[in-house]
Amino acid sequence: MRLLGILFFASLLSIDPSKISKVNKLKSEAKKAYLAGDMKTAIEKYQFLIDSLHVDEQEVAMNLANAYFNVNDTTNALNKYQPLSVSGDSKINSWANQQMGVVANRQGKFEEALNYFKQAMKAEPNNEQARYNYEMVKKKLNEKKKQEQQNKDKNNQDKKDDQKKDQNKDQKDQDKKDQNKDKKDQKDQKDKKDQQNKDKKDEQKKDQKDKQDQKDKEQKEKEQKEKEQQQKEQEKKDQQNKNDKNKPDPQLSEKLKEMKISEEKAKMILEAMKNQEVQYLQQNKRKATKPKDKGKPDW
Repeated sequence: MRLLGILFFASLLSIDPSKISKVNKLKSEAKKAYLAGDMKTAIEKYQFLIDSLHVDEQEVAMNLANAYFNVNDTTNALNKYQPLSVSGDSKINSWANQQMGVVANRQGKFEEALNYFKQAMKAEPNNEQARYNYEMVKKKLNEKKKQEQQNKDKNNQDKKDDQKKDQNKDQKDQDKKDQNKDKKDQKDQKDKKDQQNKDKKDEQKKDQKDKQDQKDKEQKEKEQKEKEQQQKEQEKKDQQNKNDKNKPDPQLSEKLKEMKISEEKAKMILEAMKNQEVQYLQQNKRKATKPKDKGKPDW
C-alpha cells in the first residue's frame, strides 16, 4: 500500500503542469469549434491532442470520430469508431456501434447495419436512437427483400412469358413452314398435273401429226403409183403409136412396089430430103437482110 502511494506520488511529479494546461486548453478549443459546427478546426485540434500530445482518452477519440462523421469522411470515422465499439464503457460502446450502423445503412449494407444496431442496444438497452434505427432499417430490409422477391417473381414471370412467346413464335414459325410446305406441295402437284396434261396433249398432237404424216405419205405413194401407172400407160400408148407409125402403110407398099422402090430406099430418100430442107433453112438464116429505102414508105 505504501509502495502504491509512492508510485502515484511519483507519477504526479512526472506530469508537466504546462502540458496539462495546454491539453486542457486544446480540449476546450476543440469542443468550442465542434459545438460551433467548425468540424475542420475541431478535427485538427483533436488530432493534435492524440498524435502530438499523446492524449489517450476515449472521449477525445469519440469526439474526433464524430467530427469525421459530420464531414462525411466515413473512412476516418469508421477507423476511429472501430476500437471504441469494444470499449468497456457501455455508453461509448453503444454510441460507436450505433454510428457504425448509420454509416453501413447509408452505404446500403442493411444487414450489417442491423448487426451494429443490435450491438448498440446490447451494450446500452436504453439507447432509443439505436432501437429506432434498428426498426427503421429492419423495415427497409424487409421491403428490399419483398421488392427483390417481387422483382424475382416478375423476372420469373417475364421469363415464362418470354418462353411462352418463344414457344408461340416457334409454333407460328412451324405453322408457317407447314403452310408453305403445303402450298409448295399443292403447287408441285398442280405443276405435275399441268405437265402431265401438257405431255398428254403433246402426245395427242404427235399422234395426230404421225397419223396425218402417214396419211400424207400414203396419199403421196398413191399419187406416185397413179402417176407411174399413167406414165407407163402413156409410154405404152406412145410405143403403140410409134409402132403404128413405123408400121408400113399397105397402100404405100403397093405404090412402092409399082414404082419398084424398096421401103428401105424410100426411107433413105425421105431422110435425104429432110437433111436438104434443114440445110436450106440454115442458109437462109445466115443471109444478110437488105436495108429498107429510107425514101420509100413502109407499105
